[in-house]
Amino acid sequence: AQGIRVVPIPGACAAIAALSVSGLSTARFVFEGFPGAKPNKRRERLRELAHESRTLVFYEAPHRLQETLADMLDAFGAQRRVALCRELTKLHETCYYETIGELVQRAAHDSDVSRGELVIVVEGAPELDAASIPLAAEQVLFTLLEELPAAQAAKLTAKLTGASRSELYERAVKHKSAKQ
Repeated sequence: AQGIRVVPIPGACAAIAALSVSGLSTARFVFEGFPGAKPNKRRERLRELAHESRTLVFYEAPHRLQETLADMLDAFGAQRRVALCRELTKLHETCYYETIGELVQRAAHDSDVSRGELVIVVEGAPELDAASIPLAAEQVLFTLLEELPAAQAAKLTAKLTGASRSELYERAVKHKSAKQ
């Protein structure tokens, strides 16, 4: 924020080095390792983490970066802040500090983003507030839940209303469990 460059000091753990320069909260964080090579497993795990309030730290392979970022965009939304650190403590060390939406765009147009060893640090989710989902979106969601599974209802509601798919999914799961 003050225009001073912060660099990590070489150490044994790329996750901690990336976290230390991410600019994101270090008060509470969770190391998730590699999010998964198989797309369905990766997407499922990211959806499970959508409402995790702690800072999330991932490793990723260069050849999967674009897919993983696209899955993070879907699970976490475009506005979640992220730091992508590559080649930490090496000659070509680079850190990108953007939103997930911005980083998806950068990775699609700049091949340097996905070179070398990668650490992705993702801002934790804000505390979920029932008021964060507009009433109209909630009504659409509850109507669709009468006929569809939670994931499909949340996806369609997000398309129709523009509300956050991950928040809608969380609300759908809570609504279904309350009805049982």
